[in-house]
Amino acid sequence: MSLETNINAEIKTAMLGKKEADLRALRAIKAAILLAKTAEGGNGELTEADETKLLQKLAKQRRDSLEIFRQQNREDLAVKEEEELAVIERFLPKQMDEAELKAALTDIIAVVGASSPADMGKVMGAATKQLAGKADGKAISAMVKELLK
Repeated sequence: MSLETNINAEIKTAMLGKKEADLRALRAIKAAILLAKTAEGGNGELTEADETKLLQKLAKQRRDSLEIFRQQNREDLAVKEEEELAVIERFLPKQMDEAELKAALTDIIAVVGASSPADMGKVMGAATKQLAGKADGKAISAMVKELLK
């Protein structure tokens, strides 16, 4: 079942249950899917990888907004972002925890043959491809820096 089909079914459920927060997030996802499908150069279909990237982008936007709202003491807006983020994360693949990420990056570093912080670019290139959808870019970058000290 495609993401779009899931989202449409969830929207109906949220409407029937009068869940405003869920509905807001689901409509944002649906809008992003429609934009991606009709974007120039698109073929009208999204692959699973495209869907995951799209969801990650939406989640990152919510996290960034959440951080800004918290810094500005706008708890009312921060709560809305948190609610939407929770809904978006339901559709994302399970994220790696710190131990799993460290193990995966250690393997990647060994394969690439990196030994110093100067090799970070090589490691990041391989890691972002291999761990796409499983870990956040910031977390990968921080862990690679730590491992290449």
